[in-house]
Amino acid sequence: MPTTRVCRTSSRSGRTARLAAVPALLTLFTLTACSGGDKASDLTAPRNHLLSEDRGATGGDDQLTGGVNAYLWRGALDTLSFMPIASADAVGGFLLTDWYTPPAAHGERFKITAYILDRRLRSDALRVSVFRQVYQDGVWTDTPPAANMASDITTKILARARELRADNGNRDN
Repeated sequence: MPTTRVCRTSSRSGRTARLAAVPALLTLFTLTACSGGDKASDLTAPRNHLLSEDRGATGGDDQLTGGVNAYLWRGALDTLSFMPIASADAVGGFLLTDWYTPPAAHGERFKITAYILDRRLRSDALRVSVFRQVYQDGVWTDTPPAANMASDITTKILARARELRADNGNRDN
C-alpha cells in the first residue's frame, strides 16, 4: 500500500509542477510574439491592389471602376423585400433570397437571385434568376418557374431603380 500512496503523491506534485509551468510558458510566448515588431507588421500588411479601388454601391457612373449601380441595388432590395434575404453583398452586387412560400400557394416555394453587373443604370446590368420547388410526395422537387417570372421581376426592379433615380433629380451620384 505504501507504493500506491507514493504514486499518488508524485502524481499530485507532477500535476502541480505542470500547472505552475503554464504561466511561465504563457509569459514566454507573449514576449516572443511582442519581439520583432517590424517582421510582424510586414506579414500582416495588406497587399491587395483591390483595397485602393472604390468598390462601393454609389451612383450610376459611366466609368467602370468597380462597384455596382446604387439605384439598381436599392431597387432590387425594395422589390424583393417581401422575401427573406439569405445573403446580400452591395460591393459585389449579389442578392440571394431564402425560400419563400406565397400565402395563396400551398406546396410551392420560390427563391430569387439578383446580380447587378454594372455601375450604369441599364437593363443589361441586371440578371435575375428564379428557382421554384413544388412539394410532391413528401419531397421538395425542382420545377421550372413560369417563363416570364424572371423578366417580370427584372422589369419591376428596373422600374423601382428609375423611380429612385428620378427622386434624386436624375443624378447618377
